[in-house]
Amino acid sequence: MSQFLAALIASGTILAIVLATDLGRRRVTTMRMLRSVIAVAVVIVIFVHSFPTQGNDLSLQLVGVGTGLICGLIAGALLPAYRSRSGELYTVGGLGYALVWIVLSLGRVLFAYGAEHWFAEGLVRFSIDYRISGADTYANAFVFMSLAMVLARTASLMARTRKLKGEGTAAVEAPLSETNAR
Repeated sequence: MSQFLAALIASGTILAIVLATDLGRRRVTTMRMLRSVIAVAVVIVIFVHSFPTQGNDLSLQLVGVGTGLICGLIAGALLPAYRSRSGELYTVGGLGYALVWIVLSLGRVLFAYGAEHWFAEGLVRFSIDYRISGADTYANAFVFMSLAMVLARTASLMARTRKLKGEGTAAVEAPLSETNAR
């Protein structure tokens, strides 16, 4: 399977699951929060074939993790949570939230396509110059970025829902973040 096709399948799967479970007004459940994590875990099992650690391989993969954490926190901030009058917890995923996931998914797919069609020679030169062992390292960096993004979004959501549970009825029908209040 080509790097582009693998990136397309992996990114498309994660994007579809995240958007299907988070867009609009959605009740917060354990399964809802775990669904995205499970999807990324399955993607890792299917698409991560090795764990290169030569040269700067580990550094590049850690850059993927760091980028994912930052983007996941941004996505989490764009997913406001509140308690309904009945006491159930809900989130409201809007356009900004969707755009963060769409842009990053498209970026991964475009990079994979470009690596095969637009800048293959430049990427080989870059890999040699910076001691990156090959396509598996880049693929892993993107998969780990997805995992870190999902985990950071989930942790952010869990922290906000814990806070709402602790506030009791004071947070009824009031958004937790300013994003939803506008």
